[in-house]
Amino acid sequence: MARESRRPVVVIAGPTAAGKSAVAIELALRFGGEIVNADSMQVYRHLDIGTAKPSLAERARVPHHLLDVVTPDVAYSAGRYCRDARAAAAAIHARGRIVFLTGGTGLYVRAFLEGLIETGDAEPGVRAELEREAELAAAQGDPLRLHRRLGSVDPDAARAIHPHDLRRIVRALELQRRTGTPASRLRAAHDFSDRPFAVLYLVLDPGRAALDARIDARAQAMLDAGLLRECRALVAHGYRAELRPLQAIGYRHLMPVVEGRDTLASALEAMRRDTRRFARRQRTWFRSVREATWVHPDALAQIEALVRDFLGERSARSPERLARTEPGSLLGR
Repeated sequence: MARESRRPVVVIAGPTAAGKSAVAIELALRFGGEIVNADSMQVYRHLDIGTAKPSLAERARVPHHLLDVVTPDVAYSAGRYCRDARAAAAAIHARGRIVFLTGGTGLYVRAFLEGLIETGDAEPGVRAELEREAELAAAQGDPLRLHRRLGSVDPDAARAIHPHDLRRIVRALELQRRTGTPASRLRAAHDFSDRPFAVLYLVLDPGRAALDARIDARAQAMLDAGLLRECRALVAHGYRAELRPLQAIGYRHLMPVVEGRDTLASALEAMRRDTRRFARRQRTWFRSVREATWVHPDALAQIEALVRDFLGERSARSPERLARTEPGSLLGR
């Protein structure tokens, strides 16, 4: 696509609790923008406190899109997200406003910016079968069974996927079984080259120690705000704890408390621990994004300058120049 036809998108990404929403709201107010959610859990209705969903007051300040799209018992894929988010972005651009794509789900950000592999409709039964097999293998003391199988049918994918990254392993095996073609070959053929936007990709990160402290504080704040009550309401609505959205951090920790199988103190500690681990995985994902510029979330003046420069000079820039921005240029890491 010609450079002149590319509409501007500012990505505000980063690990959980890094302060993405607050920064995105301030930027949207200053630059006449609207926010498109890129958090895979915030698309679900009734999951508010545990997903750190922007409050109604925050949404009243700046228009938000792709929040509360489906109920927790409805499957929502990255493919559907790509279609929905691009449609929202097209409407925002048509109003002459700026898209601020905001969230910590790296796959959703990538799907929006680069498109996805077209492989036909997913087969939930195949995925569920593989997940059950993975659970059985782990119970039998062989948690790497599916990764070994992936290595036998798609060595390139197995080398690229961590042996404990079950979701990506299952996805690769599912693709191979459904299409008869190794997932690595499908990705190589696709090349993720469907890139209709001019992009400024910012990753917010206060540093590991500060992030851990933010995570611990936010977990307590979620409990104080009524996360346990939210979980009880989900059960009262008839949503089962086994649903995929309710396996997310926070919900999977408090559902046993609702059921009387765990204590709140124990759940809080596990929630903090698992959130810290999740944030490390997110940081690893975003480190692989070559065009990303890492910034401290408190450096708002510097962030604003980057956005102003991008919006003011993008017509004179090439995508290649943007891609050469060095990660970590503003954040000591």
